[in-house]
Amino acid sequence: MVFERLGPSAITKMRAAGAVAAATLAVVADALRPGMSTAAIDRLVRADTARRGARPSQLGYHGFPASVCTSVNDVACHGIPSEHVVLRAGDLVAVDVTSELDGYHGDNCATFSIGAPRPEAAHLIDTARRCRDAGIAEVRHGVRLGDVGAAVEAVARAAGCSVIRDVGGHGIGRRMHQPPHVHHFGVPGTGRRLRAGWRSRSSRSSPSAARSYARTTTVGPCAPPTGA
Repeated sequence: MVFERLGPSAITKMRAAGAVAAATLAVVADALRPGMSTAAIDRLVRADTARRGARPSQLGYHGFPASVCTSVNDVACHGIPSEHVVLRAGDLVAVDVTSELDGYHGDNCATFSIGAPRPEAAHLIDTARRCRDAGIAEVRHGVRLGDVGAAVEAVARAAGCSVIRDVGGHGIGRRMHQPPHVHHFGVPGTGRRLRAGWRSRSSRSSPSAARSYARTTTVGPCAPPTGA
């Protein structure tokens, strides 16, 4: 298994690609509203990505037919945009934008509430964000992947949630998906050691409230803890 290590020039290019993806995601955030189809999100992402001189990384990837993943409510991840999926007030939608620029990929995603979120949905999103932050806080040269996963899962469990073990994060660089796989659970002190120059994306996802990426973590079905 080959693990790509990036030098300063490559990291600069990755930051530029990530900035493009983040800017397109922000455009989508401003446009979301009840009555909008997920196919309309796809058209918006295609147009905005092209305007910024980049290419949607997902388009054609293993036959994927769209330029963005749109995962609504109980869809954990990789939802395919459709004219038949129309957003309604109270829905949660995760929009995953990945852009290729100058040979490198930048990956961003966020989960949005269409209107005010239900309390359990707001709790889930907040927990996922805190899991993401806990995982990122562990990342440094020499740390093992098990340390990252354990930190993520500890935050999820403390909030009354669970992690989804069937999906996880991954390396990113010249390819959108590359080693290593990043589990969102683990045993401290185990797993591959991280090395300076690696780039990875971790994910947070939930079958009850969709997915949210952007160096994020994977969080499963949960309910607010007693007293929350």
